[in-house]
Amino acid sequence: MNILFAASEAVPFAASGGLADVIGSLPRAIRDKGHDCRVVIPLYKSMRPELRAQLTFLTNITVDVSWRKQYCGIFTAIWCGVIYYFIDNEYYFGREGLYGFYDDCERFVFFSRAVLEMLRYIDFAPDIINGNDWQTALIPVFYQVFYKYQQGYQNIKHVFTIHNIQYQGSYGREVLNEVMGIPLYHMGILEYDGAINMMKGAIETADKITTVSPSYAWEILDPWYSHGLDRILVNKQYKLTGILNGIDQELYNPETDALLAAHYSADKPEGKKACKDALLQELALQEGDEPVIGIVTRFVSHKGIDLIRFVFEDIMKLGYKFAILGSGEKIYEDFFSEMQWRYPHQVSVTLGFQPDLAKKIYAGCDMFLMPSQSEPCGLAQMISMRYGTVPIVRETGGLRDSVKDNGDGDGNGFTFKTYNAHDMLDACVRAKECYDEPEQWKALVDRAMRSDFSWSTSADAYVALYKELCRNN
Repeated sequence: MNILFAASEAVPFAASGGLADVIGSLPRAIRDKGHDCRVVIPLYKSMRPELRAQLTFLTNITVDVSWRKQYCGIFTAIWCGVIYYFIDNEYYFGREGLYGFYDDCERFVFFSRAVLEMLRYIDFAPDIINGNDWQTALIPVFYQVFYKYQQGYQNIKHVFTIHNIQYQGSYGREVLNEVMGIPLYHMGILEYDGAINMMKGAIETADKITTVSPSYAWEILDPWYSHGLDRILVNKQYKLTGILNGIDQELYNPETDALLAAHYSADKPEGKKACKDALLQELALQEGDEPVIGIVTRFVSHKGIDLIRFVFEDIMKLGYKFAILGSGEKIYEDFFSEMQWRYPHQVSVTLGFQPDLAKKIYAGCDMFLMPSQSEPCGLAQMISMRYGTVPIVRETGGLRDSVKDNGDGDGNGFTFKTYNAHDMLDACVRAKECYDEPEQWKALVDRAMRSDFSWSTSADAYVALYKELCRNN
């Protein structure tokens, strides 16, 4: 099969979050299954010069953005055996940063239209186009409205992956004709709650809708999680499925990670103690055998930071230390800074994001706390287990699908169900009790490290989905 992934970012060319990790890894895993899998993303100004130097210019074309005729350059490069295409337009993408501009709607309308126009000029005819998040949501819409019956575009199937339903590409109704160039009689495809909603358009027109974990697929049918889209999703749930993301097993590998003080594995776990000692020393925390909880996150309410704030000192009384890395809302930054001031030898807080320190926290801590309100997939809990750090998570989204509670002695972490601070505290109590039993703890860490979160498993599920669509042609 020929599969084209369309996304707004991909490691290593442009990244702002977990989407880039997925698009940098999943196509490679699908290619390893024997399929021709390629990727198309915008060509951003922020691309590193050494990567830009590897690009090859293919051609330039003109793309319609409603009544406008816009320049579009097409570049290509090969990264880790996968062919990438880059859509170039200085006006739309020659800026610092990826998102957050007043004309994001127009920028990604252009990108979506350019992806389809590009197919006339490259030596690749996709059987499947897999869009990702609202920035590519118009690809199946444009295909349905303008391209479906054009020569060379027959029988292309569309998969749309929701990484985070909170961001939907919702704009005023005037963009339908003025920016998208879609006739008013097609408004029903995109109109939702009095606005033009790009993600709603993709849900209507794509052949399959996927989410990044099985639990998230049924959670977003509930108004609590759906940010308003539950009504359309309930009607379209016959084409909704969830596939758990994986992680790059080479990038996150305690046996080879050059940033670690010592290397280790599930078979030879001794080096983890050296990583813990090095982390305590680097963060100026009191040395000792007390368990260390790591937190690497954005300081925003839906990450469960308010739960941590409510019982933080109760957790401290259990004998824990904390290694915290992140940034976000000032109220939470101030709180953690105060805790560090109160407990200078037990709590370390680093504001901002430092990838190197993040890996040291994953490797050097004993537990990893992730009490999210909602979590479409979550990568941090998988990374922490890869490094032998036991997760403590709330059962939601991908956290539910990847972490099994150790209550029966056969899990790989500790979980709690309700969004309640004292339920989270109870999970921390149970984790401490297990930690105090060295043999039980050793077995738990071993199970965590042997958990399989490779992309190969996810790729098998995607390939099966694609084959089902192609059989229906």
